[in-house]
Amino acid sequence: MIQDVENSLNAAPSLLVIFGGSGDLARRKLIPAMYNLYLDGLLPEGFAILGLGRKQMTHELFRALLREAAGKFSRQMIVEDKWTTFEKSIHYISGEIEKRQLYDDIAVFSKKLGGECNRLFYLAIPPTSYSPACRGLCQAGLVSAKDDSPTSRVIVEKPIGHDLSSAKAINAVIADVFHESQIYRIDHYLGKETVQNLLVFRFANSIFEPLWNHHHIDHIQITAAEEDGVGTRASYYDGAGALRDMVQNHILQLLCLVAMEPPWSLDADVVRDARLEVLRSLRPIVGEEGVKQYTVRAQYGPATVHGEEVPGYRREASIPADSTTETFVAIKAFVDNWRWAGVPFYLRTGKRMKKRTTEIAVQFKAVPEVLFNANKDRPLDANLLVLRIQPEEGFSLRMVSKRPGSKVRVVPVDMDFQYNQAYGGVSPEAYERLLLDIMIGDATLFMRRDAVEAAWSWVTDILTGWQKQATKWLPEYPAGSWGPIEADRLVEHYDRKWRDT
Repeated sequence: MIQDVENSLNAAPSLLVIFGGSGDLARRKLIPAMYNLYLDGLLPEGFAILGLGRKQMTHELFRALLREAAGKFSRQMIVEDKWTTFEKSIHYISGEIEKRQLYDDIAVFSKKLGGECNRLFYLAIPPTSYSPACRGLCQAGLVSAKDDSPTSRVIVEKPIGHDLSSAKAINAVIADVFHESQIYRIDHYLGKETVQNLLVFRFANSIFEPLWNHHHIDHIQITAAEEDGVGTRASYYDGAGALRDMVQNHILQLLCLVAMEPPWSLDADVVRDARLEVLRSLRPIVGEEGVKQYTVRAQYGPATVHGEEVPGYRREASIPADSTTETFVAIKAFVDNWRWAGVPFYLRTGKRMKKRTTEIAVQFKAVPEVLFNANKDRPLDANLLVLRIQPEEGFSLRMVSKRPGSKVRVVPVDMDFQYNQAYGGVSPEAYERLLLDIMIGDATLFMRRDAVEAAWSWVTDILTGWQKQATKWLPEYPAGSWGPIEADRLVEHYDRKWRDT
């Protein structure tokens, strides 16, 4: 995961085969990411992209559609002569996932590229199609053994299932064809610059790690707020909800990076072992009483946001009027190990919230109530470390300082660091980092099967508890707010409260 750019150039020639090549993910994320890697000189010699889809389409039409999409979604501007060269690597094959002919066509195309080309199969398709896709690749002789060269790798997008049993079923289907070392489960949050920097921040600075425990930290908040509603994802979202959509993958992975023990090396499995131990140490939240005490769920209601009337969730198109799918969830979680004993981790995510932001806030314990903190009616602000993941990447540290003047007046001050100001330009997109790692064969930023199932095990207990409650109506919070009042009560404890970011 952490290596010099020069090492990235050692990636072998690669063929990226995208199932669902004309779909939204390919157009918005994958092709723009590959184009940016090309502009930055990070793609290996001899790379090629093969899009697969049901629609009949020529290579030229496919390239034109991707050119239009890249113009909208690429991090860097389209440079016409560069794009002209880049698009020569893009090809298209139409066919049915369930039919052998598609895989024979892929095999023929692969042979044209030469025998030393690694094959990367991106399953940007519904999980129900994973089985015929993997089986077809295997029958066509496109999947090499785990240690053979050239290599075969498969990339799987979240969500991997909707509960523990379905996740196990999907994992089993893929494992029938691919070895675990060949499977790359993508969580794009792990490709974000600040998330990657978490390990460096913790383990390359001597001032933080000695304080990173229950002796010095009061609590940690992880927030992933979205300003938009469900939009065009209504049908998917109503079958998923905030817990499945955000907590099971994104937020739990952030928690793992914040709470994990120092790995003894940066080897992919060593780092992933450390993350897994956090998931296994999460205190289970079980039964009706457990979810009542440690979770809050709600739906956004109608409100005026930025001068515009927006409907509540149950009034959105394609959402049933009696839906009990949560658009907001807050959880009080505990990592029951020696380092974090008694430290609450407050997790929250929601749609139609006050603004779009993702951050990790680490609040340290207050100083003793003497000297400058002797006034109980006006306690000093605790030291606060905030790691901002999006939209502005960076971090800040809040301390207390004396205000200039003859009187002793202490005030909080922030030391702030922003990536774009420090390094200039725009940070690479998450998919750029992740696709490059796949080509190199670095699995550090990807989820292993045991971690996926451990996360689902914890989340499924909550889902089961909610099901037992048999709630007919969820509370509403006004669109454009920070969530329901019930979430405020979840976090209240002495001077604890949610950060108004």
